Amino acid sequence: MTKQTLLADTDVFLFDLDGTVYLDETPIGDVKGTLARLRAMQKGIVFVTNNSSKTEEEYRGKLSRIGILGEGDIIYTSAMATAEYVLEHFLNKRVYLLATDAVRAEFARTVPLSEEAPEVCILAYDTTLTFEKMKRFNEFLAGGAVYIATHPDAVCPTRGVPMPDVGSFIELFARSSGRRPDLIVGKPAAVMGERLERRLGVPRTRMCMVGDRLHTDIRFGNNCLMHTVLVLSGETTEETMKNFPDVPSLVLPDVNALI
Repeated sequence: MTKQTLLADTDVFLFDLDGTVYLDETPIGDVKGTLARLRAMQKGIVFVTNNSSKTEEEYRGKLSRIGILGEGDIIYTSAMATAEYVLEHFLNKRVYLLATDAVRAEFARTVPLSEEAPEVCILAYDTTLTFEKMKRFNEFLAGGAVYIATHPDAVCPTRGVPMPDVGSFIELFARSSGRRPDLIVGKPAAVMGERLERRLGVPRTRMCMVGDRLHTDIRFGNNCLMHTVLVLSGETTEETMKNFPDVPSLVLPDVNALI
C-alpha cells in the first residue's frame, strides 16, 4: 500500500501515544504540523492508549501541554472502552474496579461501583496498588466474579527499568486465584475497535492504527481489519520487526513520514 492510497482510504487515524507521537514530554519531530495537515484533510484524530492508570482529562492535559491536541480530537483509553463495554453488557451488576482513585472516579460517572460481593471485577493499571487491595481482589476472583482486564501489557515503558503493568498483575492473580481474565478489552483485542466504530460511526475498514508496537498496535489494527502503520520511532526496530508475524500496511521512520 502506498501513502497516497492509505490517505485516500482512511477517514480516521488512531494514534498510539508514547513512542508514536511523543517520547515522555517531547513531541516526535513536527508531529504538531503533521496532525494539523491531517485535520486540514478532514481526517479524524483519535489518541488510543492501553494505559488505564490515567483519566481522559489527565491525557488531555498532557497533550495540550506539549501542543499536540487539536480541536475535535478524541482521547480513548482502555479504561474508557471497558466502562462502555460493562455498561452495555453488565447493566445493574455489582462492579468492583481495581484502579487509581482518579480512574475510579471517571469510571463511576457511568458505571456505579460496589465494594461488596461484586459480580464483575475489573483489573486496571493501579499504580497505587497495595497488598490489601490485591488480597481483596483475589478473594473476589476466587468467589467467581466475572473477571475483566483493561489491557494485557506486561510492562509500562519508563526511563530506566520498565514498570510492571496489568499483564504482570494478570500473572500474579493467575497464580493466587487460579483465574485468568474472561475478557481483555485493550489492544490487541478487537473490543476497543468495536467500541470506536460505534462511537464514531465510521467502519473499521476506514480507520488506520498508527503505532510503534507490533504485538499491540499493529496486531490490534489487523484484528480489527484496519489499515496499519508501524513507526520506528519507539519500541520496534527494523531488526526486531523481523521476528513478528504481524505485517503492517506501511512501515515508516516516524509519524511525520505520513505526509
